[in-house]
Amino acid sequence: MQARKFIFLSILLTGGMLLALCIPSPAPALAQQSTGSIPTVTGTPGGPMVSVDPSLQQIDVYAGPSSFNYPAIGVLLTGVKVPALGRAREDADWIMIRYEGVPGSIGWVYALYVSLIGGAGGSAILPLMDSPPTPTPASTPTINPTLAAAFIAPQAATRLSTYTAPAPLAISNFTGQTQSPSRIPVGLLIFGFLFIGALGVVISFLRGR
Repeated sequence: MQARKFIFLSILLTGGMLLALCIPSPAPALAQQSTGSIPTVTGTPGGPMVSVDPSLQQIDVYAGPSSFNYPAIGVLLTGVKVPALGRAREDADWIMIRYEGVPGSIGWVYALYVSLIGGAGGSAILPLMDSPPTPTPASTPTINPTLAAAFIAPQAATRLSTYTAPAPLAISNFTGQTQSPSRIPVGLLIFGFLFIGALGVVISFLRGR
């Protein structure tokens, strides 16, 4: 009797072990893996947000508030909303945004290409932010003088005109004219006329007496 019970328990244990081995194990869940090449953006509920203007498909995101002094670091697609952090102190047309996937998670967009959505109460007053330092170029371009000379057409030297001395200047010498010995001096004539006039006055005075 006991032998039968032992055999029966052995069969049950063996069947349970076989059944446990035949049951398939659940497949492991595959989680989404983050990629470093595609920036992801997250928003903060209640804070100021910016979104691309619906008339545009995408806009460039720059490392600073200028498309000339700072390089482009990514794009912002239509329909994506990102947190707005502030405006540039030097130019209020540039808005600082949170842009994940780049160093510092900071980017700048041109205000005319985006719509600003206010935070609490519908108002969006952004603080003024300082611009980041302008990146230094890796190398300063230099011009090879030999290569530049190959593209410059040689110019023939122009001979200057010879100097011609002017004619000598003739200086006139003015010499006084000598009086002829036969001509009476003018002063002597005047003195004679005065003397005759005075003599006539004296004679007229004496006759009147």
